[in-house]
Amino acid sequence: MKTLKITLLALTLSTAAMSFTHSEFIGNTVEKVLDSVISWKSDTISVGEIPQGTPYTIKFEFTNTTDKPVVVTNVKAQCGCTATDYSKDPIKPKKSGYVNAIFNAANPGAFTKTVTVTTSDSETPKKLTFKGTVVAKK
Repeated sequence: MKTLKITLLALTLSTAAMSFTHSEFIGNTVEKVLDSVISWKSDTISVGEIPQGTPYTIKFEFTNTTDKPVVVTNVKAQCGCTATDYSKDPIKPKKSGYVNAIFNAANPGAFTKTVTVTTSDSETPKKLTFKGTVVAKK
């Protein structure tokens, strides 16, 4: 009987210790993940009305919230109607960078376009969206 009580006590204590360690581990992991990504000022920008036939630049800004320099490794526009420009130099911790989408508004009407950005801090690309309405020339 004494052995059974000691075994139950040991099992209870080890379970309590594991659940504390698990919670602490989850909290630290979430904290580390949140600290290891760049922070975008906005990932969707509404530009309103823009004139047809005039290239229009949409600027997406981000801050490096990691503890190491971040490099924009790839930027891909959804279609040939959008050119891109972006920060080429490594972005130091706590500093800002940009991705520009230069939209050539050829056809009148509403639009929604995306630019996909890959950075050295994440294997998962970030989709940036801009939308608005192209107003026909008069």
